[in-house]
Amino acid sequence: MRGVYRSRGALVAFLSALILPTSVLSGCAQTEPDRGAPLVADTGAPVIIPGGPGEAGRTAKPGERFGDSEARVTAADVRFAEGMIPHHRQALEMAELVPARSSSTAVRTLAERIIAAQRPEIAAMTAWLKSIGRAPEGHADHTVSLEEMNRLRAARDAAFDELFLKLMIAHHEAAVTMAGQELREGTDRAMRATAADVVSGQNIEISRMREIQEER
Repeated sequence: MRGVYRSRGALVAFLSALILPTSVLSGCAQTEPDRGAPLVADTGAPVIIPGGPGEAGRTAKPGERFGDSEARVTAADVRFAEGMIPHHRQALEMAELVPARSSSTAVRTLAERIIAAQRPEIAAMTAWLKSIGRAPEGHADHTVSLEEMNRLRAARDAAFDELFLKLMIAHHEAAVTMAGQELREGTDRAMRATAADVVSGQNIEISRMREIQEER
């Protein structure tokens, strides 16, 4: 079980990208993967520009342009972040129902781990979208329908646990599919790291949920 550590790889990659020069897109997602975006300092994390031999570095001024990034951001990267944010939010909505409804310690622990892992990922992807000039207002075809969510809200104890596990397994499987597409088509380092964490971490959780089902 990955616990709260699953998202560390993506967060480290993302924070590293903020400390290093940030690539910026103008308007919509860049669709030419062979061209780097201009590097422009913003008002967030400071960008340090190294000095010459024996000289101290300096902090770039907001709005200062200083070359092109080696990073490539494609439409696939943007599509992944814009789709995964609302997908994660639905998982959090489901997990937050657990404390008041579940009768299973294992399910409660699982829900806590889902919340601990996915909240930081939402924050990282939201910040990443903002850094390239995209509003984090993506849309997703939710795996769990409104009718299923209402059934989950109404259920209690063993009935709740059974339905929660069934729906969350399907939800995780959809996330793994989305992340797999990003790994095949995306190029941004931070988004690919997030996608790799989703694939590894949620596959582990799927296995754990199936074990809980078998134990019931």
